[in-house]
Parts: sequence; structure tokens; C-alpha cells
Amino acid sequence: MTVVALSAAYGAAGSQIGPLLADRLDVPFVDRAIAIAVAERLDISVQSAIAEEERGGASLLERLLSGFAGAYTGAPAGVAPEAVTPSDFHRASRDALLAQAATGRGVILGRGACAALRDHPEVLRARLTGPEERRIEHAMSARAVDRDTAQSTVRALDRAHADYVRRFYDADIDDPTLYHLVIDATALPAQTCVEILELAALALLR
Repeated sequence: MTVVALSAAYGAAGSQIGPLLADRLDVPFVDRAIAIAVAERLDISVQSAIAEEERGGASLLERLLSGFAGAYTGAPAGVAPEAVTPSDFHRASRDALLAQAATGRGVILGRGACAALRDHPEVLRARLTGPEERRIEHAMSARAVDRDTAQSTVRALDRAHADYVRRFYDADIDDPTLYHLVIDATALPAQTCVEILELAALALLR
């Protein structure tokens, strides 16, 4: 069994660390696979998800949830976007997470995976975070955006991610008991974070 669930605050290099860790552990990085599974379960295409986001009528949380299907382009648009609720996305995402954990292999980034899999002792759960200011600076560099954009995005996504975990898992995203490890990914190089996570995974899971 080698399954790692990563919760990453925006600006904490999760999209960099996740794939590197999967490569080091020789397991799939399943961020895209979860999105594909959600899209297939809901029978909704990326075009529908994008159209729903662009309508602007949904809350940030709802738009974030609809974006979970955004990595998959092959599913037919059999369900109108407005017919798919945040709870639908949550259930489909949770089921996909449980199915992935059952395979015994993978690094899963986001999707509430740490909360969804907190009762699975065979899953290493880790949080990547850091002080807001350093995450803003990282987002400015990594995304090539100005400070105001980076700051508003960090704060908005912090609220949305916390709301998602609270709403659907009755948990606090910053509760350290959700995780085996909490790493300040803004203070350490990405490669060092990968090495720490690899050592923890090998110790806990093998």
C-alpha cells in the first residue's frame, strides 16, 4: 500500500510537490484521474463545467466544485450544469477518492482527500501550507500575477477550501489531527518537502 493524500493551501507548491512525490514513490499522481472519475459519474463535460463557472451565478465554493470535472473532456454533456449540485460533486468526488484508495497506490492532491480518508490508516495524510505572505509571493512568481490578484486568490481559495471540508466532512482544514504531517512548504525547497514526505510514506505505509 502506498497512498498519500495531500492537502495544499494555494501558494504552497502542491501542484509541484504532488507529481514529484508520485514519481519518487513510483505510484500514479491521480489528481487528473479523480477529476475524470467525477466527470464520468456525473456525465458532465469540461465545456459544461466551464460554462457554469462563467455564468457567475454560483458561489466560489460551488464554482470550485464544478471545476473538479474540468480536467476531463471526453464525457458527454448528458446533464445540464444547473442540474448538478455541490452535493452531487461532493458525493462523486468522495466515491472516486475511496475507489482510488482501494487500489492501494497513488498520490492524491486536494479534493478533500485528507478528510475523506482520515479513517484509513493505510493512507498517509499531509498538509502543505505556510504563512499567507509567503504564499502570496509564491503565487505571484509561479502564476505570473500581480500582488492584488495573488492576495485575493489566496484568501478566496483559503475560505473556499475550508468551507468545503467543514461543509461536507464536518472538519477544520487546519486541524492538525487530520494529518500525519504539516509542512511549511514556503520555508523549504520543494525537493526537501518531497524527501520528507517520501520518508514518512515509506515508514508508515511499507
